[in-house]
Amino acid sequence: LLRLHRAGLIELPAPRNKYLETPIHTWISTAHLLSRPCDAALYFIAGNSPLTWLPRLVGIKTMLNVDGLDWKREKWPLFAKIYIQLCEYLATKLPTLFLTDSPVVQAYYQERFGVVPPWIPYGSEVAMKPPGPLVEKYGLEPGRYVLFVGRLVPENCAHHLVEAFRHIDTDYKCVIVGDASYADDYIRDLKKKGRSDSRIIFTGYVFGEGYSELSTSAGVFVETSGVGGTHPALVEAMGFGSCVIVHDTRENLQVIGTAGLSYSGKEGAASLRGVLSDVLSSAKKQATLGDAARHRARQEYDWEKVTDAYEALLLGLTVV
Repeated sequence: LLRLHRAGLIELPAPRNKYLETPIHTWISTAHLLSRPCDAALYFIAGNSPLTWLPRLVGIKTMLNVDGLDWKREKWPLFAKIYIQLCEYLATKLPTLFLTDSPVVQAYYQERFGVVPPWIPYGSEVAMKPPGPLVEKYGLEPGRYVLFVGRLVPENCAHHLVEAFRHIDTDYKCVIVGDASYADDYIRDLKKKGRSDSRIIFTGYVFGEGYSELSTSAGVFVETSGVGGTHPALVEAMGFGSCVIVHDTRENLQVIGTAGLSYSGKEGAASLRGVLSDVLSSAKKQATLGDAARHRARQEYDWEKVTDAYEALLLGLTVV
């Protein structure tokens, strides 16, 4: 069996640099790992694949969740995109096992590298929290605001929502939760557009109970991201029972099934405006879709099933 040790969070340093922060932090974390023997190590994102062979030298099995297709993100210059694609290939070779969080990404690895990794989604069990200080602070009415949660970077397309909402005649508000490093120009432009409409609220990062409070009372959740695998904020919004509208990437569509709506990412704000306007005009439609989202979340994105799947894979690595 896996040797179980007391759980704890160990914080290790890393330089604040767009290109070096993640690889250097992973180097440091791996070095720390080598000094603390264990049975298996779990890494995340394909970009960390070059380091997953080191623990194997001392008998530690490694498992890597490659996450989404990070090279598609606009923030990366050409050399970084090439490096990340190389890391995708190395993910099929260097760790003991690799997996992903989306069947769409699973199909990508099969088509490109001829390898079919297992896939395990994120869980959606959430802590419901009634309206409290944040709802009051921002003058929100439960059930009558649109919520976005995510990093404010170009490929997450929050501008689709800001631009669409500005042209919708509604007394709903639009709450943008999130921030980002290394995206100052994009965020500045986004907030400049938002300032022309007092209904649009930027909260910055919100975590923990505040995040639960805003998510519980949201009427509609919009996932605008055009890149990535399974987005945790989306499956959680479904768990909260929000009516969800997503950018029509294959990954997002797979997550919602028939329990949500989509808009055309190619048409952007123009397409989203039509879908969102229709939903905001019908409380019945919101309730019906919210119930459907909650039901799908409970059926497909249950944390017990997720943790059981991870445990099975780890045990498969370590039990001879």
